[in-house]
Amino acid sequence: MITGPLCKAARALVGVSRYKLAANSGVDTRAIELFERSISVPDEAAVAALQSALEVLGAMFIPEEGSHGVGVRLKFNRSITKRIGTLENEGGPPAKDDVP
Repeated sequence: MITGPLCKAARALVGVSRYKLAANSGVDTRAIELFERSISVPDEAAVAALQSALEVLGAMFIPEEGSHGVGVRLKFNRSITKRIGTLENEGGPPAKDDVP
């Protein structure tokens, strides 16, 4: 379950307005604003809908692990993954790299 500030951070990362998030999640824009400002928390179904919509838009939520807090980052999309693969194979076959 995400928090309001995490929702706001994810929305900023994927570059969408509250209006677009509302349209994608089915949650009212005012409810999103109050949630992001930590004024109120919508019901669990609404929070799950927000998280799901943000994940579809490209956010990836990172769970808390020990002393490391929760977080959010961008997912790599298929296009970026393909470009990275192309760059990795650009140098030709691997060879001995010892320099005299």
